Amino acid sequence: MKRQNHYGKNVFVTGASSGIGQACARMFAENGCNVTGVSRNTEEKTEVFPGGGSLTLKRLDVTDEAAVKEFVDDLPGVDIAVLCAGMGVAGPAETTASELTRRQMEVNYFGTLNAAQPCLTRMREQHRGLLVVIGSIAGRVSIPMQSQYSASKYALEAFTDAVRMEMKQYGVRACIIEPGDTKTGFTAARIMQNSDNRSDTYGIRLKKSVAKMAADEQGGRSPESVAKTALALAGRKDPPARVPVGIEYKALMQLLRIMPDRGKEFILSKLYLPK
Repeated sequence: MKRQNHYGKNVFVTGASSGIGQACARMFAENGCNVTGVSRNTEEKTEVFPGGGSLTLKRLDVTDEAAVKEFVDDLPGVDIAVLCAGMGVAGPAETTASELTRRQMEVNYFGTLNAAQPCLTRMREQHRGLLVVIGSIAGRVSIPMQSQYSASKYALEAFTDAVRMEMKQYGVRACIIEPGDTKTGFTAARIMQNSDNRSDTYGIRLKKSVAKMAADEQGGRSPESVAKTALALAGRKDPPARVPVGIEYKALMQLLRIMPDRGKEFILSKLYLPK
């Protein structure tokens, strides 16, 4: 059964070749939307779905600002943008190499910004649109050994909140989805900072921490659960500012709102800093 859609059938999805982006692109297409999905590495093709929707995949690197703007400007329409492109870096805050930190921000924050800005222009001009940013629970609760990843997702929270306020008068809505552990190729693609001679302890703790993250992710929810959340937001005239995926994460966010910082740190350290 098709879901209600208040914004239109032209959907733009980044990171559409795998994981959450792929699930979002296909789910919108299955619900009658004309989806253009982009990824840095993808086979360019078009697929037509029984319900009248379609999915066209194109190659595009979201870190190339000029190329992204040109691509979005040439689209026949942008009613909904679901920005999923991202990557992960794991490592101690003290020793993570600056080039890895810059790469993390370049993809997760600036890549999202590069895609969002021309989409917002199209939406403002037509006085209608929905911007959906894929964030993370790590954008609300910083995860040890993922300081740079958490920082990039925190930045998306601030950006989306500002967009939401600025664009409301033009009929444009913005919200951020906050997945928790999700079973995708993100786990295998995570870049881990190598330890150095100064911090053998970091090396041991980092490996254990990342192993815990990987196990939780691979035992987590499906990317389709995130796509269902994105599709549901398109059916709301005034969607919420942020949506954790799954009742357990919604409950966790409510709990963390009232928990003192020391309590949060104790729990997260027990989870992700095994001795």
